[in-house]
Amino acid sequence: MTDSPHGLVRTIGRWSLTALMVNSIVGVSIFKLPADLARNLGGWSPLSCVAAGAGILVIAGCIAEVSSRYEETGGLYLYARDALGRFAGLLVAWMTWLTRIAAPAAAANLVWTYSAKFFPRLESGPGKFIVLFLLIGHLALFNYFGVKTGKHLSNFFTTVKVGFLLAFVFAGCWALLARPDLRVSFTLPVVSAKTWFLTMLLLVYAYGGFEGALFVGGESTNPKRDTPIALLLALGMVCLIYTAVQYVTIATLPGAGMSTRPLADAAQRFVGARGAAAIAMAALISGYGYLTANMLHAPRLTYALAQQGDFPAFLGIVHPKYRTPYASILVYAALVFLFALIGNFQWNALLSAASRLSVYGAMALAVPVLRNRNDGKAKFLLPAPYLFAGLGILFSLVLATRMGRSEFVVIGMTSVIALVNWAVVRR
Repeated sequence: MTDSPHGLVRTIGRWSLTALMVNSIVGVSIFKLPADLARNLGGWSPLSCVAAGAGILVIAGCIAEVSSRYEETGGLYLYARDALGRFAGLLVAWMTWLTRIAAPAAAANLVWTYSAKFFPRLESGPGKFIVLFLLIGHLALFNYFGVKTGKHLSNFFTTVKVGFLLAFVFAGCWALLARPDLRVSFTLPVVSAKTWFLTMLLLVYAYGGFEGALFVGGESTNPKRDTPIALLLALGMVCLIYTAVQYVTIATLPGAGMSTRPLADAAQRFVGARGAAAIAMAALISGYGYLTANMLHAPRLTYALAQQGDFPAFLGIVHPKYRTPYASILVYAALVFLFALIGNFQWNALLSAASRLSVYGAMALAVPVLRNRNDGKAKFLLPAPYLFAGLGILFSLVLATRMGRSEFVVIGMTSVIALVNWAVVRR
């Protein structure tokens, strides 16, 4: 496979793609998530990580088959456009872009918040502006100067933050074995179906993000072969990490559901003050690593839209020297900076969570549509495609009914924008 002298360069291999997906999923939410799960489900909370992981793996299986047909840049937008039509492609693109702007903006807000704890002067408005500008600006420059730089940053931070989480799990398990007095007895409460569904929706947000790494198909060395493998490996690894972290937290921390820093508070009990400080530092590193992953893959969406004629052509320009879609990178960085500056963590997290389920449902629907073409393009085939597609659609619809009014308003506004976009470009 050769690279066009005027196109993107293929330099992302299977393991870098897997690391990019893990980095895109494991952000800062894991440092708060265990308290929310413990408060809702008590001793059932580790099981919820497995259940949600199984549901997301169904969606991932659908996306794995669909993605194995393509080697171009564009990800879910490209798949929906080909399978379901131009409007569906644009709708998926806008929903995905909303998620990929708001989620990193939320992470940037948390990085600023943790930075202000180390340097209190940064808590002011000008301090927030400076932190966000330097944080997002320098990551944009790294990716402007070449995808290899962004890839190496993503690999490094994936290794570091996964290492911190694994160290937390191993230290906690060792402490539970060596010091039985630390063990907290937890109950298995009676939980309503509504609470289970709301918790699953929360976990969909925590597991989300892997789809963003599919945007780099045009820069992957062998995307048809590597993407399905990387996708399933990344989600399996994250499911194990989330479940283990949840178990250690509720087994070592009394009243885990009431904690605002559950991992740091748990580490304080079985490692001490240094362990708590290390977890706080890990939250900063995790947020930073999450931003590096998104800055690498998210601009490729607008690049693909421009290449297909659905967005302004300048967003599809590739730098003649660095071979990166530099216009898309700069526009994306500016929007993430703006969302982070005007919003807070909760606001941006809400925006990013609202759009995922509709995108996942569209990908499940694309499986039977593309399978019926019988063109032999797919390099990965699900063993029971219609069952997977049906379960994926059902999973998305059931959880979508649990979204609040504000989430539906966001979905509606984004759909109107996509409709206007479609009406303009079809002329």
